[in-house]
Amino acid sequence: MSQSRHVPVMLQRCLDLLAPALERPGSVVVDCTLGLGGHSEALLARFPEARLVALDRDKEALRLSTQRLAPFGERATLVHAVYDELPDVLARLGIARVQGVLFDLGVSSMQLDEAERGFAYAQDAPLDMRMDQSTGTSAAEVLNTYPPGELVRILRAYGEEKQAKRIVAAIVRERDKEPFSTSARLVELIRDALPQAAKRTGGNPAKRTFQALRIEVNGELGVLERAVPAAVKALAVGGRIAVLSYQSLEDRLVKQVFTAGATATAPPGLPVVPERYQPRLKLLTRGAELPTEEEVAENRRAAPARLRGAERIREDAE
Repeated sequence: MSQSRHVPVMLQRCLDLLAPALERPGSVVVDCTLGLGGHSEALLARFPEARLVALDRDKEALRLSTQRLAPFGERATLVHAVYDELPDVLARLGIARVQGVLFDLGVSSMQLDEAERGFAYAQDAPLDMRMDQSTGTSAAEVLNTYPPGELVRILRAYGEEKQAKRIVAAIVRERDKEPFSTSARLVELIRDALPQAAKRTGGNPAKRTFQALRIEVNGELGVLERAVPAAVKALAVGGRIAVLSYQSLEDRLVKQVFTAGATATAPPGLPVVPERYQPRLKLLTRGAELPTEEEVAENRRAAPARLRGAERIREDAE
C-alpha cells in the first residue's frame, strides 16, 4: 500500500475554507466522496462539535473507512450512495440543512493503486473502471459494444482527445478480431495509433482515453451536474461548500453552478433589486485555487487539483 494514498489533497485549505461554518455546535458536514476517509477523519478531528455524513459508491472504500473512522463513534454516519443521491440520504437521516459540504472528485487513490480495478494505465489489469463493482457496465463492455460514432463522442467530450477518430478506428479494427479485456492491449493500441507529435506531449498518451472511459462508465459528469446544485440547495444560510476537481470538464461545471448562484437574476434596469433576485451564494475563492509547489512535491496526485468554494448567503426565492 503506497504512502501517497494517505495524503488527502489540499487538506488544510479545505478545512480552513469550511471552518467558519463548522465551528458551531450541532453543525453537520457532508463528505460526498469519502474514499479512504482522509478528509473525513480530518474534519471530525478539527471540528469536535460537528457531525459527519459521508457517502461513497465504492463498498470497499466504505469498509476501510468504517474502520478508520470507528474512534469517532456516533459522530460519523457512512452511507453507500452516489453523491447525486444526497437529498435522499439527508431526508432518510432527517437532516433538513447542513453547514458544510466537501467534494473531492476524481478517482480515489485506492482505486488507482489496486491493479485489479482497472483504472490505471501504467499496469496491465482487467478493463473494469466501475467505482461500484456491484452494478453497471465495465470499460471493456463500452469498448467492445459501443458504435464507433459514440466512442468518438466520448473520447472527445470526456477525454478532450484530439485524435479520437484515429484511436476509435484502431479500437474497432482490433475488437473485431478479439474483444478487449485488459488495459495493456488498449494502451499499446493507443500508442501505435497516435502520430509521433501527439506522443511527445502531455504524459502517457493513453491518459485521455482512460479518463473518458472512466467518466462514461461511472456517469460522472451527469452525476456531478445533479449533485453540485443539490449540495448548494442543502446548505443552510452561512453554510459552505468546497469542491476539488482534477480536470477541466469537472471544474467548468462547478464554476457554472457557483457563478450562477453568485449572480443577481433581476431583469436589467431595476432601481432596487428585490430580495428574490439577489445572489444566493458568495464565492470564497478567486477563480480556482491551485495546490502549492510543496504539496505537489509531497503528493504528485495533487498536481491537477483545482479548488473552488462558496458560502450560502440567503435562501432560495420561493
